[in-house]
Amino acid sequence: MSQGRILVVEDDFDISNMLRIYFQSQGYEVAIAQRGEDALEMCRHQLPNIIVLDIMLPDMDGYDVCHELRNNLRTSHIPIIFLTQKDERSDRIHGLELGADDYITKPFDVEELKLRVKNAMARATYESLTNPTTGLPSGRLIEDQLRQLMRQDDWGIIYVNIQGFTAFGEVYGFVAGEEVLRFTAMVLGEAVDNVGTPNNFIGHVGSDDFIVITNKNLVAPMVEDLKHRFDTGVGTHYDWQARERGYLILRDEAGDETKAGLMKLSVGVVTADDGPFADIREITEAAASARREGWMG
Repeated sequence: MSQGRILVVEDDFDISNMLRIYFQSQGYEVAIAQRGEDALEMCRHQLPNIIVLDIMLPDMDGYDVCHELRNNLRTSHIPIIFLTQKDERSDRIHGLELGADDYITKPFDVEELKLRVKNAMARATYESLTNPTTGLPSGRLIEDQLRQLMRQDDWGIIYVNIQGFTAFGEVYGFVAGEEVLRFTAMVLGEAVDNVGTPNNFIGHVGSDDFIVITNKNLVAPMVEDLKHRFDTGVGTHYDWQARERGYLILRDEAGDETKAGLMKLSVGVVTADDGPFADIREITEAAASARREGWMG
């Protein structure tokens, strides 16, 4: 089982390769970006659980990368550890002022870096900031975003559930199920990139439930886009026989067979026009109810 996804932003090949080999040996998934723009692009496609960020990069410095990440609603929650040769007090303070979670200077002890990575990820999970499987905001971060809606009048919420996810897990196991959750997070990100704005929010509510907060006029095209992307790609998670049949075959303890359809998205929508709402609980209840009843754009 993966310990989490680390994005190493470092243009020194020897250092980045050493970190890749070391952290992979510790059970982490590791991605490497040699440029700041590459790192920002990679975050748009798949959120890491943590970023180890060098300050001296060929195209933009790490401070600017950190600033971009912290000012984008979709990446503002990701823990960042600065990795740099700079050891001046003013440099450390500047990095922390921008929102970095930690700071380690070269040359460094890789065991110490591992502990800093582990602790930063643990804090984020403990504080309900991120879902460990998808890296998406969860818990308190979602609640904070919902509270901000109470002061706006143009919002729309898309509440997403993966129908058939439980049956899929029974047949293929929890590791395959986690891949589906990551795939769904990627689909949501691509739909927001294509239809939405950088200020749109994507959260992982828990289990197989997700939430997108966007503008109410973008809800219908976004739902259409994300459903198309999910339906187009979800088949790759099944074996060819299930894809050909169009359903799974489940067997209970008595050996009796039942059929379960392939996964699809169940979507509920609530907008500011459905209010007024007294608190965020009313908003989430309305979104869950809309999902159960089914929404047609």
